[in-house]
Amino acid sequence: MVVPLWDSSDFPPPSVLKYYLYKSTKAVEFYRPIMYLFFLAQGLNFTQIAILEAIYNLTTLFGEIPTGYIGDRVGRRNSLLTGTALISLTLLGIGLSSSFLALAALYVCWSMGYNFRSGSEDAWLYDTLTDDLSEDEFAHVRGRGESVALAVGAGAAIIGGYLGSVDLSYPWFVAAAVTAIGVFVLLTIDEPETYERTDTTKLSFRRTLSIVRRTVAQRNIRSFVLYYYVLYAAVTYLVFVFLQPIFETVVLDFGVSQPQVKSLLGWFYAAYSLFGAGLSYYTGAIRARLGLRTWFLWLPFVVGGALIGMYFVPVLALPTFLLVRGLSDVTRSFAGQYINDRIETMGRATVLSAMAMVSGLAVVPFQLGSGIISDAVSPLFALAVAGVVLVVGAIGLLFWETPIER
Repeated sequence: MVVPLWDSSDFPPPSVLKYYLYKSTKAVEFYRPIMYLFFLAQGLNFTQIAILEAIYNLTTLFGEIPTGYIGDRVGRRNSLLTGTALISLTLLGIGLSSSFLALAALYVCWSMGYNFRSGSEDAWLYDTLTDDLSEDEFAHVRGRGESVALAVGAGAAIIGGYLGSVDLSYPWFVAAAVTAIGVFVLLTIDEPETYERTDTTKLSFRRTLSIVRRTVAQRNIRSFVLYYYVLYAAVTYLVFVFLQPIFETVVLDFGVSQPQVKSLLGWFYAAYSLFGAGLSYYTGAIRARLGLRTWFLWLPFVVGGALIGMYFVPVLALPTFLLVRGLSDVTRSFAGQYINDRIETMGRATVLSAMAMVSGLAVVPFQLGSGIISDAVSPLFALAVAGVVLVVGAIGLLFWETPIER
């Protein structure tokens, strides 16, 4: 067992504190409460919104491995800087856009920004913790980072909701400015010594692809990728897409006036973020109590059952959204710990980016199908169908091969 040089109850080292500060500048909660209402206000329908999400994920598909390779070659910090700057500029552009074609182009840029950050962020953190012989703390530290981001996001959601009630473009502008602060935070961090000691000049793109293939071919990683990155991640992504129109339908049925919906969304997203922050804060304790195996084996059935249930009792959508939000970041931290523990520093960012690429590819048919079903029936029915797919798919995978080692 690895003994960390700093205890999780002690004051974190400067590198971890900077990581927390960087996480707090992600700013997604400013625009998230009004994101799809903004698109609908620009004249888009659910199918066009689904196409935008598909464009995003197809860009992820083709961009993740190349950007992960860049992160391994030129440094994780430089990759994070590039991605953060690109996201900030894209958010500004979205707030100024009013057409489907312009948004489609910006979605490509948005996805590329996250491509540069997706693998490099976890790779930087894991290698930084490895410097202190505390890589076993990855899930704990990442969970605390998500908790900080979500706690800050709770206030941002309230502000975003009220800004959106004035003008739906304003939350995008504020989010762009806050994200830009992350660039200055990243300029103060260093590359991990574990990474610096690795001779990345020998890391050709072909060798990187070979590392990815060997990793994915490992038993229990192969099945875990299908179980979490393909099935679970694709289904729960749809929850975030359809939260706003479903929330609007539910609260209007309770007699809430249309002008109050946007500000109520801000408060709901604040509760949504705080619930997620609370669970993320205790990521390490949850892992110690339940273990990764128990968590992942029960997860699809809890979430799938909730998605099916809210179709028959629509008011259950509100607690279901809170549940999925709370489980999301904890599960992502556990998945990162599981994969990172089974790969080496050489090519780490590319392997982690490949996981995101697989997830991005898997979600495309779910997005397009759910968009069509939502226009034909309703978003609630689309999520119920997704819940059925999650439960049935999880059972099939468990019969085929256990995705989590003991």
